[in-house]
This record gives sequence, structure tokens and C-alpha cells, in this order.
Amino acid sequence: MVQGTGSSVGKSTLVAGLARAFTRRGLRVLPFKPQNMSNNAAVTWDGGEIGRAQALQARACGVPASVDMNPVLLKPQGETGAQLVVQGRIEETVQARDYQSRKAFLMPAVLQSFSKLAAKAELVLVEGAGSASEVNLRAHDIANMGFAEAVNAPVVLVGDIDRGGVIASLVGTQVVVSQEDAQRIKGFIVNRMRGDPTLFASGMQFIAERTGWQPLGLVPDLPEVRSLPAEDAADLDEKLAYAEKNSKTKLNQNTPLRVVVPLLPMIANFDDLDPLYAEPGVHLIPVKRGQILPECDLIILPGSKATLSDLACLKEQRWGKQIAEHVANGGYVMGICGGYQMLGKTVADPYGTEGAVGQTEGLGLLKIDTVLSRDKSLEHKEGKLAIEGRKVAGYEMHVGQTTGSDCQNPLIYLDNQAEGAVSVNGRVWGTYLHGIFNHRAARMALLARIGGAAFQPDGVWNTAGADLPMCHDQSVEQALDALADHLEQHIDLDAVLQLAAVPAGI
Repeated sequence: MVQGTGSSVGKSTLVAGLARAFTRRGLRVLPFKPQNMSNNAAVTWDGGEIGRAQALQARACGVPASVDMNPVLLKPQGETGAQLVVQGRIEETVQARDYQSRKAFLMPAVLQSFSKLAAKAELVLVEGAGSASEVNLRAHDIANMGFAEAVNAPVVLVGDIDRGGVIASLVGTQVVVSQEDAQRIKGFIVNRMRGDPTLFASGMQFIAERTGWQPLGLVPDLPEVRSLPAEDAADLDEKLAYAEKNSKTKLNQNTPLRVVVPLLPMIANFDDLDPLYAEPGVHLIPVKRGQILPECDLIILPGSKATLSDLACLKEQRWGKQIAEHVANGGYVMGICGGYQMLGKTVADPYGTEGAVGQTEGLGLLKIDTVLSRDKSLEHKEGKLAIEGRKVAGYEMHVGQTTGSDCQNPLIYLDNQAEGAVSVNGRVWGTYLHGIFNHRAARMALLARIGGAAFQPDGVWNTAGADLPMCHDQSVEQALDALADHLEQHIDLDAVLQLAAVPAGI
């Protein structure tokens, strides 16, 4: 089990890299996370949803994602409440304080899912959640030490040197947890080292001597991991900062299309934007609350876990007015899933799916109306762009039905059925399909609609991006391989296998 000294220390990425490295050695490897909290979710092939990180880890293992890989998923809907998903299905909305008393009742489902995976695998890589030292949450814990105790799993503790204080974080964890839990920790990894790794050799030795834990590796920062889907909003901030840095380089080289993304509080499934980060002809501009939307060619409203509250925030920020002015001045707008719903005339919630029963006005840029429902659509889909015919593939993950006259002018066809909507003037698009930018030919065709000279709908584009794969999934595969190579070099993988009671040298 891989636990961390805190959130966002790189647990998810390390588990993905270890999964790919051990799978390449010929082991049957499966990932598992008892409890995850994330609005970046994935549709599984058995018809449920799990955290995006576990879907990525499944890809690293070369297996389809299953609901058993993340049996408890919390999807925040505000500062104190979250939607509870158990073994892939929505169970209820819970408040943070109430959830603590619910955890004991969730452990049987967690252990059931783990047993299913353990029966199929030679090695199960378990990812913890948050910090291993949250002793205030230790009672009935299912995410970290409570689970490790339940299945008698040895623990490897990860600290992030880039954020500072890594020695105190690792040693301090041993100090604050119980003696029994401290004994479960067998080794440690220091992650995201920048600069000369020899400068921290004495630090590794100090931690090992002070704790008695085995030093398993000092892992340098690897830029390629930013091509992997981000786990949560904290990871997204780092990713966007890196994208902004690269975008400035793009601006010095050419005149790319400017794509603005307003960052709403309940943003979800934001890995839809990943293919645009990699596109040489695109300058992606994230905009935080309190900022004015800059001039651009395209505004994208991504998915949302809480459409109504994010729509209210969008209006409070006066972004709605700015988006309308952008369209009036000849600009383009695209909404994906929740963002699609916001672009319509109304969004109704007759069952209280997201809160109080009621109806609110949307931005009115598409002639559509949405009614939220109790049922959730969770499906993988394939199809083509309605105009250019380019292949698209992805998944739907939404509650509600959208209808209206603009739906008669669809953006895409999925299984020969019209999906999404395009405004009469052709400048406002909406779709429920997550992953619409994954296939490069479709991505280029959509960007060509905006007027980018470098993007040609016939599949011919500028040489700056000629080395990009035809599907963004290939970029993810390449990043996973690079990560596995990196961990092979900087982590004692044989020692990890010995801790897991798997014979070394396989």
C-alpha cells in the first residue's frame, strides 16, 4: 500500500508508474484505492464510475477499469458535502460530519471489492488517500491505516520534497501515528526532487536512521507526467501553471489560437482539455475567479459536478455577460457536459438532484432546455463529427436530458444518433461527450472551424505538431512508459516486491 504524508504528494502517479513497470515484468498487476475524493471520474467498462486516477492505473496495467478498483468515491458538491458513489453507483449525498460515522458500514464493500481483485492478481498496488497521519480520522478508517490493518498490507510512505519540509513530514508521521501503525510502514520514497539528487543523500540517510524504514528511492521530477490526467483540482493548478509556461513559448514562435477556460469551483472531468495542452497551435489560458476573460478565439466551459451552483458562480463573476459579448463580437464558445447545460435557456432540477428544487436561467446562447434527473448516464460512445465526419470517441457521464431546436443541428453523431447542439450562427457548440478532442483529426477539424490557419479539416496541418500521435491516448501511453522507465532507474523495485511478498527478479 502506497500512502502519503499529505495530499498531492504524487501517490497516484507513482502507483501508475509502478503498475506499468511491474506489468512489463510479466506480473499480473491490478490497482486499488479504497476511498477516493475527486470530481475527475471515469466510466468503467462494467457500467459504473471510479476516480480518474484508478482508470489511469488500470490502463498502466493493461486491463479494463472496474468499479472494484475504487469502491468508494466521494464527489464534492460544496465545501462540506459530497455525492457518495459505492461500487460505481450513486448511493446518496452526505455531509462531511455524517460521512465519518458511515465509514464503518462501507468497509465490507471495500473488502469485498479488494478480495475480487486479489483473487485475480499476483500484485495489488493499493493507493491511500490524503495523509497517513490524520489520526483524528483513524477511527473506522477505510482509506489509509485502517485498510492496511484490515488486509495486513505493508505500507510505503511517500513524501514530496518539492513542497518543502519532507524530512519533518516523513519523520513526523512516525511520531504522530500509533506504534502499531508506524510498524506497518516498511519503507519510504521521496518524490519530485529537483536539482542535484546527491544533495539529499544525507537527508535520505537521516530519515532511514530516525525511522528504521527502508529507503526505496529518491525520485527526480519528471515533466512527462504532466501529460497524464490530473487527479484533482490541486493537481490541475500545477498542470495549468506548466501549460501557461509552455504557452508563452508558443506565443514567441507563432500566432496560436487562444482558448480560454473559466475555472469554476466544481469543475469536473477537466482532462478533456489535455489534448489542447499538447497542441502546438493552441494557447490555453486558464482564468480564475476575480479575473476578466481575456480576448480569445474560443471559450470552453468544461464539465461540472454541480451545474446550477457553477452557473450561479459564472453569473456572479460576470463571465456570462462577457461570454455573450464574445459571441456577439464573432467569437466561439463550447460547452462540455455541465458546460453544455449552462449554455441553454434553462436548467431545471425538479427532484432536488443538486440541491433545492427549482429552475434557473442559463446563458441563453443555445436554444435548449435541460431537466436534471435522478438517473445517471454512464456510457462509452463512438461516433463522428456531424459536418467533417471525423471520428470521435469518449464517454458520457451526466444526469439530465437536454432538448430544444438547436439539437436539430447536432455537433456530432454517436451510434448514428444526433448528439449535442450548434447555434444557428454556428458559433456556440455543446456536447455531452467527454473526450471529444482525443482524436487529433477531429480536434483539428473543430479548431479549423474557428478559423485557425494552421488547422485543416482535411487532415493536413502545420509541421509544428506533425509528431503528435493521432489519438491523445497514445500520448498517455508514452508518458506511462516514460514514467515506468524513470521509476525503474530511481526506485528499488525488487525491494518493493519483497515487501509485497512477491519474489524478486520476476
